[in-house]
Amino acid sequence: MLGMGRMGRALARRLLAHDFAVAVWNRTPGRAAEVLDAGGHEAPTPEAAAAGRDAVLLSLADDEAVREVMERLWGIEPGPVVVDTSTISPAASRAARDLAPGRSYVAAPIAGGPTMVVEGKATALIGGDRALVERLEPIWADVFSSTAYCGEDPGTAVAYKLLNNYLLMSGLAALGEVVATAQALGLDEGLTRALLLQWPTVAPMLHGRLDDLITGDHGGWFTTRLGAKDLRLARMLAAGAGVDLPLARLVERRYEEAAEKGWSDHDIAAVVELLRQ
Repeated sequence: MLGMGRMGRALARRLLAHDFAVAVWNRTPGRAAEVLDAGGHEAPTPEAAAAGRDAVLLSLADDEAVREVMERLWGIEPGPVVVDTSTISPAASRAARDLAPGRSYVAAPIAGGPTMVVEGKATALIGGDRALVERLEPIWADVFSSTAYCGEDPGTAVAYKLLNNYLLMSGLAALGEVVATAQALGLDEGLTRALLLQWPTVAPMLHGRLDDLITGDHGGWFTTRLGAKDLRLARMLAAGAGVDLPLARLVERRYEEAAEKGWSDHDIAAVVELLRQ
């Protein structure tokens, strides 16, 4: 397991809970304590973590981080199947496939947060060679509640993940404006919360961040900095197909502003704080 951010740690814990032998690596040491306590082993390099393994999972921040790690894994013999759960651009995913030992690479970005992963309730969006995907069935069965096979092209799976994140980020920004307005009007907080959880106009994926928006507790897992990155990738994805996304540009800028104004390492719900200054 390469990458010990919140999602990487959740994946490692889920694998360990199902008796997989897990070696982990992170570019910045000291982030794997909970995984080591659960039975994982810390490797000094990506190469050491991957050596002799049937599969190596990636959970990395961006295109550049994935490229750097894949260049280090290139040439490992026998090569493991690389399962890349990172949210990156489709082009970066295809490039990673070409760098993978024997081109044994499957994109598997995740719909769902770390808590859902630990509980086995997340969905994997899978793109890659069908035979490789079938070889990884024990991982899919034990880690995820469901999978969606998106075809041979790993970039297709990543494209779906970026579209999913665009819906999340834009919906959360709008919900934050509703919450901030209700609070400014002095509306009853309990009733506001109850109604927002009841209304069909509020997507279920936003329910888990409603209390964060109301209380200002933004200690979640998906930072405003990474959120802005994903919005930029979604906008570039659409532009490559000849579609301009003016709303995405505006929402992206809101998350960039939140990151610039001190919430870069806070959860994306911190975008609401721009309305409270």
